[in-house]
Amino acid sequence: MPAHEDHRHYAPKHLKIALITVSTSRYRAKLKGDEFTDEAGEAASRLVKDAGHKVVLRELIEDDPRLILGSLLKVLDGKSHAVILMGGTGLAKRDVTVETVRPLFDKEMEGFGEIFRAKSYQLIGAPAYLTRATAGIVGGKVIYCLPGSPAAVETALDLILSELPHAVYVAGD
Repeated sequence: MPAHEDHRHYAPKHLKIALITVSTSRYRAKLKGDEFTDEAGEAASRLVKDAGHKVVLRELIEDDPRLILGSLLKVLDGKSHAVILMGGTGLAKRDVTVETVRPLFDKEMEGFGEIFRAKSYQLIGAPAYLTRATAGIVGGKVIYCLPGSPAAVETALDLILSELPHAVYVAGD
């Protein structure tokens, strides 16, 4: 049996996944009591559950390196297999998710970002190259940094969920 098939065979079938939405505008609207939506978080939660996995945390935080790091470290100490951060991967000054998370990576999965941008290009054209989406391993857990748009989250999770058990198995070795 090829190694990847062997890994899939032994990989956990039901994963625990933390979802963190990074959005200053949505966070501030929530604080003020204004009506707000977290469409990316809703989409991710639905897709994760539909794939048979469990959402163990759903959080909305501001685009702030300290808050991103705090949330991520809290989750890494927990029992999640993977963390999906949505938002803060663009080019704006406030987009700091990648800069905050990347230094923590024990290993970066460059292929995820490359394939995500290629697939996005097929869907939306040249704006796809404006995302810095990435993924990596931190302490045996798989971490994804995605754009915050619901369409981008759905595109990314289409890629992620098919290989996530395999990635979790290999990362935990």
